[in-house]
Amino acid sequence: MPYEYAVIRIVPRVERGERVNAGVVLFCRGRRFVGVALGLEPHHRDVLRILDPGIDLDRVQARLEAMRAVAAGESTAGPLAALGPAERFRWLVAPGSTVIQPSAVHAGRCLDPTATLAALYRSLASSLDVPAPRDATVP
Repeated sequence: MPYEYAVIRIVPRVERGERVNAGVVLFCRGRRFVGVALGLEPHHRDVLRILDPGIDLDRVQARLEAMRAVAAGESTAGPLAALGPAERFRWLVAPGSTVIQPSAVHAGRCLDPTATLAALYRSLASSLDVPAPRDATVP
């Protein structure tokens, strides 16, 4: 089954070009699936504090939580929750912040989007010993 994904990056100081991969957004049209695996793990927080001692990690975490709510279609996400899975994915991967930035969208094929999301998170954003955060799915 074809899918698309983007890596979510935290860029504390744009002028320096440094970034930390903090998650993955995945969309599988055939399964009507939008999922996110996002999180500021302890090693993310440590690196971000080194890159920018003044970074507001609570604000970054709140923005990641808002992204999770949009992906899940939760009513707390406001009008975005009413959008279909494809539209929510496109909104999530559209540039909209200097601090939280999506990568280019990449494509692949999978049998299980949830398992693929977890594998991508572990491979691209997590330390090896940390399980992927819970994902948000749309039935």
